[in-house]
Amino acid sequence: MSDGSSKKYSLIFLSLLCFALADIRDGLGPFLGVYLQEQGWDPDEIGFVMTAGGLAELLCVTPLGALADHTRRKRGLIASSVGLIVAGCGLVFLQSGALSAGFSRILQSVAAAAIAPSLTGITLGMVGQRGLPARLGVNEAWSHAGNASTAVMGGVVGYFFGIPGVFFVMVLMGCLAAFSLARINPAHIDYAVARGLSSSSGGSVEGRATRKVQLLFGDKALLAVAFTLFFFHLGNAALLPLLGQSAVARFNVNGAAYTAGTVVLAQATMIGAALWGSKVAQRKGYGWLFLIALLALPVRGCVAGLWESPWNIFPVQILDGMGAGLLGVATPGIVARLLQGSGHINMGLGFVLTIQGVGASLSNTYGGLFAHHVSYSAAFLALAAAPCAGLILFISAIRFLPVLAQTLKPFSRTSEV
Repeated sequence: MSDGSSKKYSLIFLSLLCFALADIRDGLGPFLGVYLQEQGWDPDEIGFVMTAGGLAELLCVTPLGALADHTRRKRGLIASSVGLIVAGCGLVFLQSGALSAGFSRILQSVAAAAIAPSLTGITLGMVGQRGLPARLGVNEAWSHAGNASTAVMGGVVGYFFGIPGVFFVMVLMGCLAAFSLARINPAHIDYAVARGLSSSSGGSVEGRATRKVQLLFGDKALLAVAFTLFFFHLGNAALLPLLGQSAVARFNVNGAAYTAGTVVLAQATMIGAALWGSKVAQRKGYGWLFLIALLALPVRGCVAGLWESPWNIFPVQILDGMGAGLLGVATPGIVARLLQGSGHINMGLGFVLTIQGVGASLSNTYGGLFAHHVSYSAAFLALAAAPCAGLILFISAIRFLPVLAQTLKPFSRTSEV
């Protein structure tokens, strides 16, 4: 078998890995909020648990990104994370008290923090900078297909056996992830390229981004991207869990089936958005993906807040799919471009995900407090306001930071190698 043909098989198993990790990375996801609500928890209490997990993740994602830069055992890092997440989810169903639920969520979040930087590193090491936009679209499409498929399985199992049955779907996906990791040939991963160096540089650090680690955190372009994502996820993270909780509380729908429906609809949209987004990134750059995503989210929140019906799931989740699908392609891509040559791409991605994670973790408390003390409709409108600040920040950054504006252009129009 030729090396090219063999590498194609490794890329196939990379796709299957993305499919499996989609279900595992977020733990129980929106099913957790619905399950805790069924156990008698209030919306603000659920929000506090989600926030605790988010804060734990943000403390770990940057150092774990640095670990992903330096280790050649990226596959083992992902495998360990998968095992810890599945174990943490099982703990929730053994004991749903506040201490147990909080510890479980924190364990899952810390383990999940290693997955995105490691997966990005493996992908970059296999396809390089020029192949990254197209491959990110493929990764995201498989990831969203995995989310949709497991949501369907989870919804069916949850309908007949309750939400605890969703755990067994996670175990199945964990086995698929382990199998896929074992089938990716490590010889097809260029570990210098995977951290942002040139394959021919012998591990030396060259180019515009050459700098000490501490200087990464003063990079204005990187900070602009990070805080744009902060505002996006401040408005985005809590919307889906609250949508499920709202439907259960106000319209007496089946919690497991409705939550599965919200996930499937969004993920189906994300598949198309990710593939389309990768083509846009190749032709027009990553900037357009950010702008479209930031415009979609306020509309989504307004629809959820002003249309009080379980059928608002359709426009709300289609818009969710559009925004999340495009950012899934754009975020690792633009960080890889900004930090090319630094040797710290995965740590830089971890830093961006840390700031993004602050917004996501605060989102659950922010939305939960509005839902508990005002109304679900007020919570959705409050969530819609956050990405507007991100949109203003991003447009201003493009105007005043030439480095960011240049990086957002298509790869062929820049001088980067």
